[in-house]
Amino acid sequence: MKVLVTGGAAGLGRALVLECRSRGMEAVIVDRRDPDPLDADPAVVTVIADLGRDDEIAALEKDLASLGPFDIVIMNAGINATGPFEKIGADTHAQVIGVNFLAPLLLTRFLIGAALINPGGSLIFISSLSDRMGYPGAAVYAGTKNGIAAFARSLRRPLNSKEINVLTVMPGPLDTDHARLHAPPGSTARWRADPAVVARWIIARRKRNGAFAPGIGPAVLAQIGRYFPRLATAMMRRILFSRFPV
Repeated sequence: MKVLVTGGAAGLGRALVLECRSRGMEAVIVDRRDPDPLDADPAVVTVIADLGRDDEIAALEKDLASLGPFDIVIMNAGINATGPFEKIGADTHAQVIGVNFLAPLLLTRFLIGAALINPGGSLIFISSLSDRMGYPGAAVYAGTKNGIAAFARSLRRPLNSKEINVLTVMPGPLDTDHARLHAPPGSTARWRADPAVVARWIIARRKRNGAFAPGIGPAVLAQIGRYFPRLATAMMRRILFSRFPV
């Protein structure tokens, strides 16, 4: 079996690659940088590409055509920008939208059109708990993750007819360098999940359709966000937004 993971050099993406390798799968990583600790593994191929650039996505398609087809495709790559919405530059917002939302759409279009996802395979989108809870202080990030979840729902029925499973994952806070970089001042890793554990849950559920939040805490919060959105927004405002510098 072969897996494609975008953003596979670090964080949850790296954990997903390691989990798949532990199950004997070959892996193709797409990332802006080379994951040095995995270089010695002959079953891991890294393609360097910036998913925020249209020209590099076009070049990436040629590489994927020669490396596929794939049994699992995980659209994991994502970036963030935190702070008051109006104080973040327009170019930064555009970059977040490009990497988190536009790139997965374009790559999915190419992979499906080129028949590079095997029948019986899985297409997995890494959304976020912010899809249900909101993310005050990172509104554009939340918007892209909500958009990805809606995109996955829209694809599920037509791709199921091609025997391709479509799964959306809504992780809560993870114990990664990326999460620490964008956490508000004074945050700790106490409530952040281990990426290796989350990766294990994701790969174990790869044959399922629908959406899930990995872990008891995120699952409960997802339900609060779904049925009590005002309460969820108030919680997130207190936990996150009020702690970002004005």
